[in-house]
Amino acid sequence: FYVSRIRDRLFAISQRCPHLGCRVPFCEGSGRFECPCHGSVFDLAGEWIAGPAPRGMDGYALTEGADGVTVDLDQPRLGPPLGAREFLTPARGSSCAERA
Repeated sequence: FYVSRIRDRLFAISQRCPHLGCRVPFCEGSGRFECPCHGSVFDLAGEWIAGPAPRGMDGYALTEGADGVTVDLDQPRLGPPLGAREFLTPARGSSCAERA
């Protein structure tokens, strides 16, 4: 899983694409998660941006405490629905697919 922070909020996000389960790496160029299998793209909160995925990236419950961050892998949650744009930010630059 990945842990990302947007606007002082933490997210624990699965590394698997909800489309076909491919591992979705983080692209430093765009600042987004980009699936190499079928081109789905997700923001740092796991929200769907583009591609054939049926929803955003699935995630996990997490808590922040004095001892750090705890991710509960026993509490998976479905990713945000298509069209969710609560945490969308502009891409930093070109996507990794454009450079391949």
